[in-house]
Amino acid sequence: MVAGLLLGYALGSIPFGLLLTRLSGGGDIRTVGSGNIGATNVLRTGRKGIAALTLLLDLLKGFFAVWLTTRFLPGGEILAAAGAFFGHLYPVWLRFKGGKGVATYAGILFGLFWEGGAVYAVAWVAVLFISRLSSLAGLVAAVCAPIAAAVFGHYELVALLTACTLIIFWKHRSNIENLIDGTEPRIGKSKS
Repeated sequence: MVAGLLLGYALGSIPFGLLLTRLSGGGDIRTVGSGNIGATNVLRTGRKGIAALTLLLDLLKGFFAVWLTTRFLPGGEILAAAGAFFGHLYPVWLRFKGGKGVATYAGILFGLFWEGGAVYAVAWVAVLFISRLSSLAGLVAAVCAPIAAAVFGHYELVALLTACTLIIFWKHRSNIENLIDGTEPRIGKSKS
């Protein structure tokens, strides 16, 4: 069981946004915009392809943490999911200053039960398309995750997903203040 947690953490802690931005000549993403290592901040560099790849890889590391554990360490999937999520948020390599977890959360959901991943993705994309507010899309999708677990009968996941959702809200607290104030930057517009 502990092996699943460690595997999840190891995969989750890979800082793809930082690595890809550096490899593409964009320097240290932590000095840009919000200083976050996630795809939304990578997008602020103007490198749309690198941002999309960051999003995909952050999602896949969550998925593969659960998938590999299911295949080779059955019974440790929930711990692997938790490890991947916390690895992304608090990577040891970056002095425990990582991303906000939205894409990695999607990945662990697809790994744990595909229906939850689908609900999360639809909510995320729909809110992002309508509002162009990345933070709002992530927050709405996060709320949908534990609800989807309960609706689809995965009651064993509700506690973990509720905890992950609360942490997503904690990591987005400055974004929530900006949303309330009407100052949260929209995708495709420069921050005013």
